[in-house]
Amino acid sequence: MSHLKDKVAIITGAARGIGFSIAELFAKAEATVIILDISTELINAAVEKLESVSSTTICGFSADVTDEDRIGEIFKQIIQQYGKIDILINNAGITKDGLLMKMKISDWDAVLNVNLKGTFICTQKVSRLMLKQRHGVIINMASIIGIMGNAGQANYAASKGGIIAFTKSAAKEFASRNVRVNAIAPGFIKTDMTAALSDEIMAKYSDLIPMKRMGNPEDVANLCLFLASDSASYITGQTITIDGGMYM
Repeated sequence: MSHLKDKVAIITGAARGIGFSIAELFAKAEATVIILDISTELINAAVEKLESVSSTTICGFSADVTDEDRIGEIFKQIIQQYGKIDILINNAGITKDGLLMKMKISDWDAVLNVNLKGTFICTQKVSRLMLKQRHGVIINMASIIGIMGNAGQANYAASKGGIIAFTKSAAKEFASRNVRVNAIAPGFIKTDMTAALSDEIMAKYSDLIPMKRMGNPEDVANLCLFLASDSASYITGQTITIDGGMYM
């Protein structure tokens, strides 16, 4: 597999979960993979795992995606080292669930900052280079919750709905320079986050899905690989749901 040979890809929130699956698939597709995450310990473990399955270049940087200066510093370092950035996957995200009427302002701010502001900062920093080099792919991780909403997740829904609208605006701004921007909206995917749910809740969610099962991180990674590749060269400004038919 060499869909991404010689491509330089940055993936935020890639030390575990969906982000790690994307990083693993991109490494197998022969991309140079750069992991951005907040935990140095998790980054080191992820880099070690990826190096065991691929001979491509893998490296990691510890960063908070809301830290504009740190993100700018890292991107500058990547450009100095590799000369380009071909792909940015804005995957970093958090949840702080709670009913709207009881939600703390701090929980609202934290989720909007990481999920939406973080996506904006990373996109803005990389866009200057991509527009100059006249090519690039940006993929933003949204969610079906950003399309359909969900009780107890007003902050998360707002952040992911914002990402969908942001994706369309960025796609319109960047299209003339051959920079594509798309979003992926996963449904219920098996990750550490969903592993904490009880069997009863898992069964309830599965009943809502026509395919009667949750997705795997690899399902999202496969879609990401397609959108990042030249096979998707005429696709921009789209939000593609991957949810087993849960929302149609």
